[in-house]
Amino acid sequence: MTQQPRNGRAPSVKDVAAAAGVSLGTVSNVLNRPSVVSTTTRERVERAMAELGFIRNESARQLRAGTSRALAYVMLDGGNPFFHDVAEGIETAAEAADLSLFVCNSNSRGEREAKHLDRLVQQRVQGILITPVDPDASHLAEIARRGIPFVMVDRLSSGGGHCSVAVDDVLGGRIAVEHLIDRGHQRVAFVGGPSSIGQVRERLQGAREVWSEFGMADEDLIHLPTEALTVNEGRSAGERLAGLPSRRRPTAAFCANDLLALGLLQHAVTAGLRVPDDLAIVGFDDIDFAAAAAVPLTSVRQPRQELGRTAARLVLDEATNPDHVHEQATFVPALVARASTGTARSLK
Repeated sequence: MTQQPRNGRAPSVKDVAAAAGVSLGTVSNVLNRPSVVSTTTRERVERAMAELGFIRNESARQLRAGTSRALAYVMLDGGNPFFHDVAEGIETAAEAADLSLFVCNSNSRGEREAKHLDRLVQQRVQGILITPVDPDASHLAEIARRGIPFVMVDRLSSGGGHCSVAVDDVLGGRIAVEHLIDRGHQRVAFVGGPSSIGQVRERLQGAREVWSEFGMADEDLIHLPTEALTVNEGRSAGERLAGLPSRRRPTAAFCANDLLALGLLQHAVTAGLRVPDDLAIVGFDDIDFAAAAAVPLTSVRQPRQELGRTAARLVLDEATNPDHVHEQATFVPALVARASTGTARSLK
């Protein structure tokens, strides 16, 4: 039996070499270049590692190599399934490259985002992917300035100084409201989160553009901002809609994301409203819960996992390809029409 190191300390490379009867260089080769070690010797060293409970000092290896075997994704809102689907796409690409993925949640707080980024830089991750609170924040520019591979997810880069991956949110807003106009709605509410969120602003912009192009009265597109993009805020928006005078009350609502739409749907059902007869509802993202709702939810679909996979591909290319060129990848959203707007067909 291999002798355990004394004094309760963790076994070292020196202990492994002594137990296996090989040199320190041979153990190092087994750890870093196993192909240069004979099968018999490699198996003897690996058996000694297992019996000793040897754990590689990854921090020391990272210091020597300059980077870790990991990517990182800083998501905007850990409570939104959309971002978990994006992270799953990133992880798929990371796994294919034999990398791990660190996932952090800024919770829409800039100071928390900055702290996450500081720690990730200290961890020497190979690349950082982020859905930022503010795409123009100085701490993001600092990441790019330091030459750390960096991709913005769900937001486009304005200056082209780094890669970005996003869906055309303005087009998504246009698609949603045009769908409601086609269904005959003449008073529509836009239920949106804080205007500080760029995606909300752009979806509202698209809604207003198509509303105007169809010659609809400006006052009949009613903006109901919310404090957050959550189910609770959707329910609250439902209460505000119900409190409007009947002559001003919208017959349809376009919500800035599916969580708001699901909250609005919950309120409507609880209040005894028929969806879509009394209130038609369109969400955004097409998370899995949208199709599984009590009244299946019409939603503007984003290719969530594809966003993640594309972002990971770009950050890995930047990390490994000296001829890397920054790319701004834009995906086209598609409307998936379901019972909440009175149809079951899919439109693009």
